[in-house]
Amino acid sequence: MALAARGARPPAVRAAPGTALVEVRALQKRFDGQPVLRDLSFTLAKGETLVVMGGSGSGKTVMLRCVAGLIRPSAGTVRLFGKPIETLSEEDLLPIRRRMGYVFQGAALFDSLTVLENVAYPLREHTDLAEAAVRARVVDVLSLVGLGAEVLPQLPSELSGGMRKRVGIARAIVTEPEVLLFDEPTAGLDPTNSRLVAELIVHLKGGVCDTAIVVTHDLDLARTVADRIAILIGGRFAALGPREEVLASPDPAVQAFLGGEAR
Repeated sequence: MALAARGARPPAVRAAPGTALVEVRALQKRFDGQPVLRDLSFTLAKGETLVVMGGSGSGKTVMLRCVAGLIRPSAGTVRLFGKPIETLSEEDLLPIRRRMGYVFQGAALFDSLTVLENVAYPLREHTDLAEAAVRARVVDVLSLVGLGAEVLPQLPSELSGGMRKRVGIARAIVTEPEVLLFDEPTAGLDPTNSRLVAELIVHLKGGVCDTAIVVTHDLDLARTVADRIAILIGGRFAALGPREEVLASPDPAVQAFLGGEAR
């Protein structure tokens, strides 16, 4: 499914399995002097899915936006694909962001654009594909997320919440990013659609994109997709490690959080 096969610019050389694609060190973020993130450090290796869990207001989305370069940290470093980004200009960030896909909590689709136009947007912005190839690529990725060509002319307002979420994922993967960032991908979905999204993330790891950070408070999602789990409490990681190790953590704060999310 390489874009180059359809006439796009050749993709950048991709990292070998196990290579650190995201490195965060002593990350801090303050708003109006109030600390939100306090000395977070972690590494995301190629082929790994890291799930970051925390309650509402714990700073999960702030952390994800710092990783994506959408928010500048107050202190600390963020390295993407080996390059520190915290001091880069917007122009210098662009080629790095093109190697990442971001799935926003509310899908963040353009209300006035059709599904075709929403999913095609990154291709039209960042590739030289002809319109026929753009449409073919959009149909390809929609099929990956379980949607058919019949949705192409529809507006976001005509879609269910689960379908909007899947269109958002399709837009994020249409340029074949090396890393996917998911912000609460099951938020607002019923259990059936939540399971479908979880299964989709697992499916994507088997082919389209094998590396992801998933921010969520959904314990079932974490159990399904995570290689490692981090628990964010009070702006710090109360736990960070392999999925089963964290889920079995004896730390009272971690178990109190997990117990609350499981109810």
